[in-house]
Amino acid sequence: MSLSALISFSNPLSPALHRSFALKSTNYSVSAAPVACLNVDVRAPVSKQNPSIHEKKSSEIIADDKKYIVGSYARTPVVLSSGKGCNLYDIEGREYLDLTSGIAVNALGHGDPDWVRAVTQQADVLTHVSNIFYSVPQVELAKHLVSGSFADRVFFCNSGTEANEAAIKFSRKFQRFSHPDEKDPPVGFVAFKNCFHGRTMGALALTSKENYRSPFEPVMPGVTFLEYGNTEAAVEFIRSGNIAAVFVEPIQGEGGVYSATKEFLQALRTACDDVGCLLVFDEVQCGLGRTGYLWAHEAYGVYPDIMTVAKPLAGGLPIGAVLVTEKVASSINFGDHGSTFAGNPLVCTAAIAVLDKIANPTFLAGVVKKGNYFKDLLVEKLGGNSHVKEIRGFGLIIGVELDVSASPLVDACQKAGLLILTAGKGNVVRIVPPLIISKEEVERAVDILAGCFPVLDD
Repeated sequence: MSLSALISFSNPLSPALHRSFALKSTNYSVSAAPVACLNVDVRAPVSKQNPSIHEKKSSEIIADDKKYIVGSYARTPVVLSSGKGCNLYDIEGREYLDLTSGIAVNALGHGDPDWVRAVTQQADVLTHVSNIFYSVPQVELAKHLVSGSFADRVFFCNSGTEANEAAIKFSRKFQRFSHPDEKDPPVGFVAFKNCFHGRTMGALALTSKENYRSPFEPVMPGVTFLEYGNTEAAVEFIRSGNIAAVFVEPIQGEGGVYSATKEFLQALRTACDDVGCLLVFDEVQCGLGRTGYLWAHEAYGVYPDIMTVAKPLAGGLPIGAVLVTEKVASSINFGDHGSTFAGNPLVCTAAIAVLDKIANPTFLAGVVKKGNYFKDLLVEKLGGNSHVKEIRGFGLIIGVELDVSASPLVDACQKAGLLILTAGKGNVVRIVPPLIISKEEVERAVDILAGCFPVLDD
């Protein structure tokens, strides 16, 4: 198989470096983060955690977890206690190079000094007041998000699934507002196979995997799943009527790192405009610099009515946001939706610190460069392996599709000091490192990954 067949670049466009953001200036540096060591017995940096934590072994912590915490997670048997840059350390002091970023959350890595400074200073001033009152950081973050996107207004929440729940409600309310004389305005939704939009009941109804939905059925009715990328089928169904909104990820992360095409997204945009339904882009995982664009959809030149974001926005603190156009916002009244914790001063200050860095054109250009280098190295080192079906991705969201389960490879990499994720049907290695990853760390990661591939032959 040729290299061009093995590697898939989702879009040849370079980042939009001409964008102007009304963001406060920062002293951003692109210096390399600490390089991870293959010796996983290296001692961790001195931690400021409660010393009693480090008196316990991993096995004891894991046993306590199983005793006291609801068993909804199939965790990797590693107890992490500290992190710096792209490195994580367990309580025994072993070091790991992190290609998971807390599932695409820690875009600035662990312990970014500007983020830490912003959070600690704000925590010393004001952390939470609820949305009964106004607060400066929430307004400032909203201004930052609006100035750097298609949106006119922002609604804050606490997670990606909450953002999608809000988008569901806003879509239904918009249709009722737009059809005041109709007894039954459009209420249906379109989503796509292999998609993931969250685990709360509305977002779960929009998520295609049966094993996520079936234990909790009946979920919200009225959702139709179409083939991702099938333009003709999508357009035909949308034009059939009764659709409140179309939910789509420009890049499916959980689904296996599949990218949409410009033609597909543009066709959705046109069809939605033709019938008056809303187009919702879920950029919870692929947004905020992960692709080398601030927003993934910018690469395609297609813009939504609503966009949901979350994961990396506050650098590890819980936040979600729903970005909307004025036509959507005008349909929302006092009391239509709300949240106690959302948009509190602490998380919004953290998010401003993150956004200031990620929105820097030099930073975004670096993501593109490192993403291309990462994929080139993967093709060079793994392209000839019989288990590799395809290497695909966009910026620093990369998938390596295998012809077997990726679980043995994940386990072997963890033992060798590298943390990776799976996606799709468990046969895709999902690589979503901190966006600050250095060239040397990319090389080290690919060397470890390639060195562990023989485990797939066992």
